[in-house]
Amino acid sequence: MPNNVLVCVTRQKNCAKLIQKGVELTKEEKSCLNVIHVVNENDKLLYGLSDGDALEYLFEITKEVGANLVVKRSKDVIKSIIEYAEETQCTHVVLGSSNNPSSNFVSKLQKKLPDVEFVL
Repeated sequence: MPNNVLVCVTRQKNCAKLIQKGVELTKEEKSCLNVIHVVNENDKLLYGLSDGDALEYLFEITKEVGANLVVKRSKDVIKSIIEYAEETQCTHVVLGSSNNPSSNFVSKLQKKLPDVEFVL
């Protein structure tokens, strides 16, 4: 069965590693790779880069692997990710590890997306 993978990237430049993990999960024929970057309305897209440079960086690395890229600004990052995951019927969500273990970010996503496999 083909995988429909959603990679959630953050403002860190190491997001290329997460995207590569998504690529590994989409080796099966007819699998689909989506990359989403949701930022709070008042934040920059990537640390240390202008929004234009950040978009270009994300566009280039997703284009290289044939992924679909979605960038959103939102007041509710978790809700935006959940809505997009449901819209694309994803089977897997790839996330980086959190610097703030008390944020419950992953557990909130897992609770709302119980049929999705999470890869951390």
